[in-house]
Amino acid sequence: MKTLLIVGFLILILWNLGAGLYYMLVDKGSSKRTVNALTRRIALSVALIVMVVIAAKMGWIEFHGVGSAP
Repeated sequence: MKTLLIVGFLILILWNLGAGLYYMLVDKGSSKRTVNALTRRIALSVALIVMVVIAAKMGWIEFHGVGSAP
């Protein structure tokens, strides 16, 4: 379940990034849809980071130590 939640957040982040690109190309600066899409992307990214940190502190997820010294 936790993996699906993280993947869902990543999909939403990518969706908003694509929406921001699309609105930037289509609107030509006439609306704030680009800014809103990128603001949602940043908010989702921060929420995902906070959720991962909280889950690690609560012991719900454990980091597997890739890249740590032996």
